[in-house]
Amino acid sequence: MKKLVKLGMIGLGPRGETLLATLYEFPREEVLVTAICDINQEKIDRILKIMEEHNYPKPMVFHDYRELVAHDEVDAVLIPTSWNSHLKIAEEAMSHGKYAGIEVGGASSLDELWRLVRAAESTGVSCMMLENCCYGRNELLALNLARKGLFGELIHCSCGYEHDISEMCRPEKNHGIREMHNRRRNGELYPTHGIGPVAKILRINRGNRFLTLTSTASKSRGFAREAERSGCGRIVYNQGDVVTTVIRCANGETITMTHCISLPRPYSRDFKVQGTKGILMEDTKAAHIEGISPTREEIDVAGNPYVVHDWTPLADLYEEYDHPVWKGFRENVTGGHGGIDTLVLKAFTDCVRRHVPTPIDVYDCAAWMAITCLSEESIAMGSAPVAFPDFTDGKWIEESDCCPGPWSLDEVYEG
Repeated sequence: MKKLVKLGMIGLGPRGETLLATLYEFPREEVLVTAICDINQEKIDRILKIMEEHNYPKPMVFHDYRELVAHDEVDAVLIPTSWNSHLKIAEEAMSHGKYAGIEVGGASSLDELWRLVRAAESTGVSCMMLENCCYGRNELLALNLARKGLFGELIHCSCGYEHDISEMCRPEKNHGIREMHNRRRNGELYPTHGIGPVAKILRINRGNRFLTLTSTASKSRGFAREAERSGCGRIVYNQGDVVTTVIRCANGETITMTHCISLPRPYSRDFKVQGTKGILMEDTKAAHIEGISPTREEIDVAGNPYVVHDWTPLADLYEEYDHPVWKGFRENVTGGHGGIDTLVLKAFTDCVRRHVPTPIDVYDCAAWMAITCLSEESIAMGSAPVAFPDFTDGKWIEESDCCPGPWSLDEVYEG
């Protein structure tokens, strides 16, 4: 087993810069960024300057990602490029035997997802979406509770991405491709922050799978309002302000998803897990678990007694039910997004080092990202049901763990 993992970084925009800021804190004898790539020389110069300020070894520099992924001094690549390019770059990386770590986002077509799956299958290396929310403390708490059977039989989950980023329509914000997707498309454009943790809890692709979805979009007003208010004039956006998606799973569970990024509101991923014995709701920072959470008896207006189920704050569950990853991390949280960038990058680089499958594999990437183009299709057909492809070609039937060990998102390993 090799000790040093040599990483290439393709795409040096804001997300690439955030990932690098986390990687600067990794032991350099274990993980080292040996190559960077961008078509924009100004971005390259900026990153080289920051690396120098951190006394970081100067990496090789490329303007063509094909040269980087072919280089022998690169074991794996991180690809925080635009939604339009990261999948084809991942294909190219895997064709050279390099693990690919792609950033989040939805797919534009099923064909590009099938190509990604075939590339991973034909080369035997992994493509992992760097979905850091899968390693969120409360998401992993819910996974631990689910695997201990404390929710009972799982019935329903909800999730989403609700975040006022309507300012992306302002030119100075330079959101580029993402803003253009919201102009031209109408669907669940940003599914993975929400669906990733839920899919893992419901064992999607490991004994369960997504069967069908329906999506409905509201009218579109938020982006146009912000564009006019900020002096950009009248711009038409196809993207509905609120997109609601309902997914049915092979084992009978349902999932609701909400996408809302153009209206004023606090941030939420609307994470909820509901089973026959309990419920967890991240927005309320609380859960009710039979046998753990309090109940009380009250009397209705007719004089009949009934039971009221009270909440247990999630903080009260951490001591006993915190996921083992967070038990070892909570006293020394480092890295971007409250530490979850550190955890997802540790998971990825550890799997590269051991040359084992990643905890989020190519089948997960395909299933989660497919939600975007399938929801577009459903909305265009008046909220008609649309079937999910089986990217696993039947392998989902077997309940399995693609990455046994501490970084697993399928099972929970103590110690």
